[in-house]
Amino acid sequence: MLSPIVLTAFCSLTLLVLASVRRIPQGHVYAYRRMGGHVRIVGAGTHLIMPLVERVTHKISLAGAAVAVERLTRDDSTYRGVVYFQVLDPERAEVVMEDVEERLRAATHRLFSAHDLPLTLEERRAAIKQALNAELRECGLLIARVDLSLQS
Repeated sequence: MLSPIVLTAFCSLTLLVLASVRRIPQGHVYAYRRMGGHVRIVGAGTHLIMPLVERVTHKISLAGAAVAVERLTRDDSTYRGVVYFQVLDPERAEVVMEDVEERLRAATHRLFSAHDLPLTLEERRAAIKQALNAELRECGLLIARVDLSLQS
């Protein structure tokens, strides 16, 4: 029979090993931050982590996401929009993932109210998409589509 100390140590070690194994689903990337501030990007698959030292800061989906933008006003008309984006470079995008929705909304509002925006809705969509891509490509994001519709 094992002594209680050996049994407790064995159980603790088993729990620590089980807590160290993480499975990340396909199409996702997790950002782990260590206590010292170092960030490690981990792709899909089964990985070993240090459970007491590292913690998940962001779960980044590589499939894409959408951000709704409300109350876009121009020429006494109110529009609503949806900006579809995808993460291309998780290492660069990890820095902006906490405020990506706010950044997209603010940039879309600013671009929509610009004076040199084209008149037709299709040209507005293309111009906003191109300007957002120019701004956010450095952050590892790609704007896939911008939808605008007149709010009733």
